[in-house]
Amino acid sequence: MRKTYQIEKDNYEDAGQASRDIKMTLKTLGLDPKVLKRVSIACYEAEINLVIHSDGGVITFEIDDEGVVHLSFDDVGPGIPDIELAMTPGYSTASKKAREFGFGAGMGLDNMKNCASTFDIESSKEGTHLKMSFV
Repeated sequence: MRKTYQIEKDNYEDAGQASRDIKMTLKTLGLDPKVLKRVSIACYEAEINLVIHSDGGVITFEIDDEGVVHLSFDDVGPGIPDIELAMTPGYSTASKKAREFGFGAGMGLDNMKNCASTFDIESSKEGTHLKMSFV
């Protein structure tokens, strides 16, 4: 199974809908609740980052024949200048607008990494590419 979702910059009204759809799909498929919780947390954090920090992007969700969940997040610029710093719990570059919506605590990337079985992130001025899998 494979689904893709287009995410728009600054679209706080629809933020989280892709994550909810993925969660409901996995719940319907009977995914282990502990894995479902980890996927849900990581997916939501990544989706919100697309809304807040990128110029838009795409989420790709797959579940393979062995039941492994794969999530990819590919966005358009501006990239993350210092990934190591961005991975520091509490570090945030969220805008005032994002903070007004209750986002920007600086825990997103760290939460994703802690929830995922595998976590790979690459970034440049053209965009950020994040891949996670969950077993």
